[in-house]
Amino acid sequence: MSPALGWYPAVNPAGFVLHLSATPRHLSAARRLVEKTLCGAGVDADLTDSVQLVLSELYGNAVRACGDFVPLVAEVEVEPESVPGGAGAGAPSAVWVRLHDPYRTARPRRTGVRMDDPEAESGRGLPIVDLLAPGWDVTATPVGKQVRCRVPVPGR
Repeated sequence: MSPALGWYPAVNPAGFVLHLSATPRHLSAARRLVEKTLCGAGVDADLTDSVQLVLSELYGNAVRACGDFVPLVAEVEVEPESVPGGAGAGAPSAVWVRLHDPYRTARPRRTGVRMDDPEAESGRGLPIVDLLAPGWDVTATPVGKQVRCRVPVPGR
């Protein structure tokens, strides 16, 4: 990995924390790490694809708001399904995606573009995130902000 791209396993073995700068190459590496980590944790292909798309949209928004090469921290964590009776964790029920950037006031904004607008060249990102991670939110942190998304298993 390049010096600007650091990977650290999360406390949960089914996840990671990735320190990176906002470049297309690093986004590609993050998407590959999502696939490798989630497949290794038994997450199905549909949920993995959804998580990759959500991370890509958040990343793109951060680049538009903060600029190229801004330092970002991406976190991905599998949320296991609880087994009745407290007997441990079952199959994945969702995946958390968190993206940190240093600009507290640069919040994601909806553009009002309809998802089915054939003339629109951009503006569909947050509606896609709304569909795949309902209830996502933005929280100010001491060093910027964090966008948090819970991507549930499709159909749940």
